[in-house]
Parts: sequence; C-alpha cells; structure tokens
Amino acid sequence: MTLVMGVLNVTPDSFYDGGRWQDEAAAIAQGARMVDEGADIVDVGGESTRPGANAVDEDEELRRVVPVVRGLAEELAGRARISVDTRKRAVAEAAIKAGATILNDISASLWPVAAASGAGWVAMHMKGEPRDMMSRAIYADVVGEVKAFLLDRAERAAGEGVKEIWVDPGIGFAKTTAHNLTILAHLDELVATGWPVAVGLSRKRFTGALAGGGESSPAPAEERLEASLAGAVWAMASGVAMVRAHDVRATADAARLVGGK
Repeated sequence: MTLVMGVLNVTPDSFYDGGRWQDEAAAIAQGARMVDEGADIVDVGGESTRPGANAVDEDEELRRVVPVVRGLAEELAGRARISVDTRKRAVAEAAIKAGATILNDISASLWPVAAASGAGWVAMHMKGEPRDMMSRAIYADVVGEVKAFLLDRAERAAGEGVKEIWVDPGIGFAKTTAHNLTILAHLDELVATGWPVAVGLSRKRFTGALAGGGESSPAPAEERLEASLAGAVWAMASGVAMVRAHDVRATADAARLVGGK
C-alpha cells in the first residue's frame, strides 16, 4: 500500500498551512493528529519553498524545526516516522539528532548526510531556487530530463552508501501545469526505474487551475481538495510508493482503497 506523508509546515508563509502550526505545542499536536488519521510519516518543514519564496536563515529554520521534531519523536514513540523537509545540511543533521529518520530534500544534494547517519533520503527534481524556479520551467522533454536527473542522483547516493532512497519528480517545482500533467501521465516510467517514487501535489497551484478558473485565476488552496485527491489516487494507481498530503485522512482512506485493504 502507498505510504502517506503528512505535511506539517512550521512556517508563517507556506502557501496553504502557513501560520497554523508555528506554535510548538500546536505543531506537535497536529503531527500526532495526522498519525491518528493514517499518516505513516510526518514531514516537518521550516522553510516555505512555494514559487517566489525567499530563503530562510539557517538559525531561524533550526529554531522552527528542531523542537517540533524532538517533541514528535517523544510523542509518537515509534508509531510513525518523522521526516525533515530541508535543503540545509545543518538543519538536516540537527533534525536527525532530534529524531527524524528521513530527509525530504528538494535540493537533491544532502545524500552525504543520509549516508553518514543512516537516514532515508528523498531526492526531488527542481531547477534553480524557489524564488526563481518558474522562470526556469523550460524543457525539451520534461519526463526524460526529470528521470535522467533523478536516476543520476539516486545512483550517486547509492554509491555513497545511502540505503533508503526515494525519487520525487518535483510536481510544481520549475514546472507549468502542462509539465505537471505530462509527468503525472508518465509516472509509470519513473516507477519502472525500480527506485521508490514519492509524489507531492497536494493543493498546489496547478490543482487549482484544474479545479476552476484556469491558469489565470486558479481556485484558492482551500478549494483544491478534490483535484489533489484525484491526483494522489492517480499516482497510487501508477505505482508510486509514497504521496505527500495536507489532507491525511482522505488520502489514507484512498490509499487503503487503491491498495485493496
């Protein structure tokens, strides 16, 4: 059955849940709630990486993330795994010490940390930085280019001793709606590489474009559940190993249905 990674952003500015879980106790309670709803992994992020977002200072990201990871490690006591969504080595290392066992890495560069610590590693495809990535959404063959990049990173990480590797095509990261839909239509090609595939499309802008209003006036994030769930189900049926979701209960229910349980 496809694993569900619950999104827990401890940020003021993430596109959907920014500001909701800045308080440490509230964040820990929300992480525990997601596990009760069926999350296999809770993914803690302290830096928004939405299109146009600016980088967060390392000390600030550490302040946001580490206490929540530590608190969840104590609260969950083995009921679910904890992931840290970061592209900074110091944050990754501190989160692992606090109890995280997976690095969700949009930069696809932190495999040395995973190799040294024994943590799992999710390598995601992105071009540029969040602040400028949409200006780089230019491809001759989006599926082929994304696949080649991820295979290169996965093989390099495996060669350095990383034991648990996931590949993520980076839906919405330097990709237009058309690119996202093309990747989704060809997920089976990425699955066929043999590396476990992770997909995160929950409530992203392109789901709003599909839900109503088109590219120029997408439905707001609060109205993107149905499109997000449809995309998650498609990914599950295509053979992906993990989906990342804000709406854990609905996604976990769908995973049980698709998995035949």
